[in-house]
Amino acid sequence: MSACIVGWAHTPFGRLNDETVESLIVRVTVEALADAGIAARDVDEIVLGHFNAGFSAQDFTASLVLQASPDLRFKRATRVENACATGSAAVHQGLKAIEAKSARIVLAIGVEQMTTTPAPEIGRNLLKASYMREEADIDGGFAGIFGKIAGLYFQKWGDQSDALAMIAAKNHKNGVGNPYAQMRKDIGYEFCRAESEKNPFVAGPLKRTDCSLVSDGAAAVVLADVDTALKLGKAVAFRAAEHVQDFLPMSKRDILKFEGCAHAWQRALANAGLTLGDLSFVETHDCFTVAELIEYEAMGLTPEGQGARAIKEGWTQKDGKLPINPSGGLKAKGHPIGATGVSMHALAAMQLTDSAGEIQVKNARLGGLFNMGGTSVANYVSILERIK
Repeated sequence: MSACIVGWAHTPFGRLNDETVESLIVRVTVEALADAGIAARDVDEIVLGHFNAGFSAQDFTASLVLQASPDLRFKRATRVENACATGSAAVHQGLKAIEAKSARIVLAIGVEQMTTTPAPEIGRNLLKASYMREEADIDGGFAGIFGKIAGLYFQKWGDQSDALAMIAAKNHKNGVGNPYAQMRKDIGYEFCRAESEKNPFVAGPLKRTDCSLVSDGAAAVVLADVDTALKLGKAVAFRAAEHVQDFLPMSKRDILKFEGCAHAWQRALANAGLTLGDLSFVETHDCFTVAELIEYEAMGLTPEGQGARAIKEGWTQKDGKLPINPSGGLKAKGHPIGATGVSMHALAAMQLTDSAGEIQVKNARLGGLFNMGGTSVANYVSILERIK
């Protein structure tokens, strides 16, 4: 336990036509520092998570954080990127600076603006998170990749369309209470399960309701060493923070096992001295519903091939034995690539400080989160606990 989250900020996710990458960064920077009670001059290091890959003409963005205050001028600022896990890469990089004692206070920010990009370009940009030499020609872009994964899973373990629809319905129901969510509508199991004009098949067995939303948005967390954190208003400590990177080509892995996810969870729980059953909730990376299904197995909630049991028996509902994605997940909240991991950390901290409003999990004491880049290539797990 070397660092804590002491403040945070979060914009709504969605189509934010009046915002820019710069304005989103500035907004969450100002709000997070105010929430932490930290002056800009006291920040030692800045880490910005911004995937970009063509979404923004401004590709050199680390110094945009300095626009929030002249007191941030001449601070260390670095942009990091690790596909859809870019936000967690920023948070974990900040933790490393504190653990190395090269910083006492770090500002970690995640941002993306996607909706100003034409739809065909969005698909091409996202596909850059795959192994282009082998996977660039898969129809449907990244949805096509996860559609292929879903098809292979169905071949091996049977048709899981009911389970996928239940996952989608759960997350949309949870998202109704999240003021930051892009889609705050309980669309129900029947709508998610049935193919329709409004819910067509997108790739393989995946329908539109199985796919996360294209979004704009930003989030920020202020990190501090434990001694500093305990002098501030609140402190949510990292019991563990693990990053596992796997091969990029799917051809070199058993793509149905998400082994990088499994290793990250195993290491994090071991380092925290916990079991999965000790956690009060989990925020996990449901870029597609089949990802959440496989993650149930990878985190150890069910044996391989039995992920459907967790959703069908109600374990992962908000009032279940392990609530998963009480925020609504990427499915309802949206998925602005660079912001997602920071959002997960901010929302988990809200849960643990009993400030999550309508999405609050009762008596939340320990929280876990899993943020994934690519097809379980970049895998980040954080386990958090409030200490003040």
